[in-house]
Amino acid sequence: MNETLFQLLALYGVPLLALTTLASCLAMPVPSSLMMLTGGAFVATGDLALIPVASGALAGAILGDQAGYVLGRRGGGWLDTHLTHRPKRQRLFERARTFTHKRGGPGIFLTRWLFSPLGPYANLAAGASGLAWARFTFWGIAGEVVWVTVYVGLGYGFADNISMGAELATQALGFLAALGLTIFLGVWLLRTMRKPRD
Repeated sequence: MNETLFQLLALYGVPLLALTTLASCLAMPVPSSLMMLTGGAFVATGDLALIPVASGALAGAILGDQAGYVLGRRGGGWLDTHLTHRPKRQRLFERARTFTHKRGGPGIFLTRWLFSPLGPYANLAAGASGLAWARFTFWGIAGEVVWVTVYVGLGYGFADNISMGAELATQALGFLAALGLTIFLGVWLLRTMRKPRD
């Protein structure tokens, strides 16, 4: 698969990268993270420039987020009805809606990169639940900057071995998710212990 991605990116460059990140933010099954790793590798070899690669990936992701938010804002009720026929997507949408409702802007930030499978559904849920557009946009852009920086940076650093870069990214994000969960549980436990008992 890596060879195919290299060939596609060599042929179509930054526009393909932007289209891929846009599509991934709309829940389309495309290898956006692997494409960014490949883009970073091309930057390392001098075949592409860093600013266009990072800007293209970021622009595509932001446009995809905005499109998802607008779809959620205008079609929230339709989504609830339509997703009942797709149980897996409905579960993701419900998880994203709950996460977005509880966490607000910081939740949007985390679904851009740390809990990225929820990202497209968080876009829809944010629009459907009426999360303020400015707040959504601010936190969304901040999270997308992290996502693009991590993957393009790892692609640059592991230009000779993209597979190792992809594995390292997966392990690093898994570690950060576990660390975040540990901190959350620790804070919850402290709050629970401090509550006065009846």
